[in-house]
Amino acid sequence: MIRPVPLQLTAVVLLAGALSWPACSSADGKSADAATAAVLTAVSVAPAAAIERPITRFIRATGSLMAEDHADVAAEIAGRIVATPIERGTAVSEGAVLVRVSPTEAEAQAREAEANAAQIEARLGIANGGTYDVNAVPEVQTAKSSYDLAQNEFNRIKLLLEQQVVSQSEYDQRRTQLDASRQQYEGARNGAAQQFQVLQSARARVALAHKALADTTVRAPFTGLVAERLVSTGDYVTKGMKVAVVVRVNPLRVQLTVPEQFVSSVKVGASVTFQVDAYAGREFTGTVRYVSPALEANRRALTVEAVVPNQSGDLKPGLFATARIDEPDKTPAVMVPESAVLTQAGTSRVYVVNGDKVEERIVTKGQQLDALVEIATGLKAGEKVATKNVAQLFDGAKVS
Repeated sequence: MIRPVPLQLTAVVLLAGALSWPACSSADGKSADAATAAVLTAVSVAPAAAIERPITRFIRATGSLMAEDHADVAAEIAGRIVATPIERGTAVSEGAVLVRVSPTEAEAQAREAEANAAQIEARLGIANGGTYDVNAVPEVQTAKSSYDLAQNEFNRIKLLLEQQVVSQSEYDQRRTQLDASRQQYEGARNGAAQQFQVLQSARARVALAHKALADTTVRAPFTGLVAERLVSTGDYVTKGMKVAVVVRVNPLRVQLTVPEQFVSSVKVGASVTFQVDAYAGREFTGTVRYVSPALEANRRALTVEAVVPNQSGDLKPGLFATARIDEPDKTPAVMVPESAVLTQAGTSRVYVVNGDKVEERIVTKGQQLDALVEIATGLKAGEKVATKNVAQLFDGAKVS
């Protein structure tokens, strides 16, 4: 059975509702006022003027370190390896011994060549390294003596013939003897000249034999480090076979790849600063020495090489380098504090202070210099930008 609600209770409920309605309306009004006040509150922005100053512009590039010189040292004579005084990593000076080939055969060939040359020298009358004189050749001297005697006899017979003391036939006989002696003398001189050419060939063979003997010792072509030793004692090598690899690591070369749009900015002599992962936070410097005359077609990039001092030997060929190539001349740039630039989703903006409000500007960042950053587009020198509470600002926001 449902009982009726008392009239007094209904009146109490309605009265309570009527009293509570003004209270709710008052609370909502206060919240709206607070929100409005929050919107109108000025944000402290610490404005700073954009300044113009000359800066050294640079290009970012990546690349690898390379040895200044890299030589695959080969044997120049065939033979058996008898000594290998170096190991991988050995520091060598120019001319230092890398490997030795057995010299036995080369020594014998050198002695044979020397003996042949000495025999010809003796035949030509050359002693103790003396110079060649055709008149010192024994055969030539003998022929010269015979010719001189025949000349004297002919001159004597000629006088006697004029005095009609001797007959014409005897005179003709002496003249024939003189011609024969002259031909013998000239033949001896020609023979000596031919022998001298043979001597020249023999001396060339001596030089080749000495070179072959010297080639049994394979030496370092320059001061550097042994990167590889490819033979061991007892190995047989042929002419042209690689036996060791030597590299020069002071200085080093850093080979960099520069994007196409920066080609005109790279010059020989430009300063290069770079870092490698092996020495975090440490900077190394070098100088551009070589700029490729053509771009790599597959990458549309330019190859640049810089020389890097490496007296300590800390840097190693093959290290990856992140480099900065400085341009030779300074150019003006509009700079603002780094804190003035807000970058979100790849878009950079600053807030220009105009009186008690700010204007949002989309800008393009350039290079960074210490705590300042370049604004390439979107801002002029002298304009003031907010440097504080930038993340709280919006276009038209009230500031103090």
